[in-house]
Amino acid sequence: QVQLVESGGGLVQPGGSLRLSCAASGFPFSGYVMSWYRQVPGKEREVVAAVPRTTSGIGTIYANSVKGRFTASRDDAKSTVYLQMNGLKSEDAAMYYCNARQSATAASYWGQGTRVTVSS
Repeated sequence: QVQLVESGGGLVQPGGSLRLSCAASGFPFSGYVMSWYRQVPGKEREVVAAVPRTTSGIGTIYANSVKGRFTASRDDAKSTVYLQMNGLKSEDAAMYYCNARQSATAASYWGQGTRVTVSS
C-alpha cells in the first residue's frame, strides 16, 4: 500500500523557519521524483520544489518564489523527502503536499498534506 505522510507543518511567525518531512512507503522511493506542492483555497496547486532521482545527477528545481529561502532534499535510505523553509513570508502560508512521480510509468502519488500558517 502506497503511503506518503507529511509532517512538520504548523504556525510560525514571519521570518521564521519550518522543516517539513514526507515519509514514503509502498513503492521504490529511489526511482521516483519527489516534489513539494502547495495550495491555498481558490488557487491551483503549485509546485514548490522537485527533487530528481539521486542517480539522475540533476539538481533540485525550485519555484522562483522560494529560491534562496527553501531547500528540498531526499534521503533514499529513509524513503523521506524534506523541505527546509527559511525566511517564511505570509504568502508562503498554504497546505503543503508531497508528491511522488515516475515518468516511465506515469505513476503519481500524493500525501494528505500538512498545513503551514505564517502569522504574527
